Amino acid sequence: MAGLLFAAEMYGVQLDQLAVQLAVSEIRARSLAARWREQGYADSARLGPGRPWIWLTRAGLLACGLPYRPAPPALARLAHLRAVTAVRIALESAGGYTAAGAYWRSERRLRARIGSRMPLREHLPDGEVHWPDPGVAPGDDAPGDEAAGSEAAAGAPAWAGECWAVEAELTRKTVRRTAAIMAEILTRTGDYGCPAAEVRVPGLPPRHARVLYVCSAAARPTVVRARDALPGALAGRVEIRGLPASAALPGPGVRKAGT
Repeated sequence: MAGLLFAAEMYGVQLDQLAVQLAVSEIRARSLAARWREQGYADSARLGPGRPWIWLTRAGLLACGLPYRPAPPALARLAHLRAVTAVRIALESAGGYTAAGAYWRSERRLRARIGSRMPLREHLPDGEVHWPDPGVAPGDDAPGDEAAGSEAAAGAPAWAGECWAVEAELTRKTVRRTAAIMAEILTRTGDYGCPAAEVRVPGLPPRHARVLYVCSAAARPTVVRARDALPGALAGRVEIRGLPASAALPGPGVRKAGT
């Protein structure tokens, strides 16, 4: 079930990343994917370079209680989806993440909350990381694990109660566009899917305490310049990190051993 939920939230996942997320061998992950196909819960295919992709069917999404529209990952987004997945895996494997009861809220979940009400020009982050406050009951999108909540209370980090926006940046946008996205994220006060009047309310605390940009070498200079173009109070809430090595799709014609 953990693997099905992970694949659903990320739109789809490549076999090697599924194996890493579930802490199993690729042989075991391949066996799981085959069983999901037999049960009608998932489809898989080699959509691009590297390992096959796995995504959930309508039956799989229903089994997980998720309202998403079944579809294979879009070919134009494969590199981006892999990068976002690599960022999520890296964050979730970091020391203190599980102990703090932190959880990932995917772009797909945010998009589903908005539905047809999404303004054409509204930007959605690639994900959110929520760091629960041990003294506050979790929201509807938080995992309902009381044991994890108790563990979080015992070792709450300094940023407990914060919500971080996460952006995986592979290619260069313009500095102006990147700075506008940063400002939009950092000045938002309402949750995604809230009434338009609550998106930015003067005097209310921002929804995102910070935005974490995880960048390729090509995108990093633009992201740095965009951050530097922001007012100091906003710029101080932008953190920039490098993408994990596992984020990259193999180049055209490159095949990994065992594929």
